[in-house]
Amino acid sequence: MGTFVSALVLAFLALWAVPGRAADDSKVKAATGQVESGAKKIGEGKIGDGVEETAKGIGKTVVEGAKLTGEKLKEAGQTAEPKAKSTWQHVKEGANAFGQGVKDFFTKLFSN
Repeated sequence: MGTFVSALVLAFLALWAVPGRAADDSKVKAATGQVESGAKKIGEGKIGDGVEETAKGIGKTVVEGAKLTGEKLKEAGQTAEPKAKSTWQHVKEGANAFGQGVKDFFTKLFSN
């Protein structure tokens, strides 16, 4: 189980680091830009406008960041899914082969 979790974490990190994946981070970047713009307004003495824009930008950054993280996790899960199905298929086939072997053993034992 620990190996599977490690592999899943590595897959997630790889997907996060690879640019140009299906998940679009442009909304997160835009929201971060809004925070920066609001901070600049505060520095220029436009306290009211700056605080409002910064607060909105922070809220959008949190929301869009959560959506992006969800998309990345979904992609990571889809990447790991075929291997999980393959592993289950191997376990199922092994159990079937074992059952057939036990059946053959007792059939030969009692047929003589």
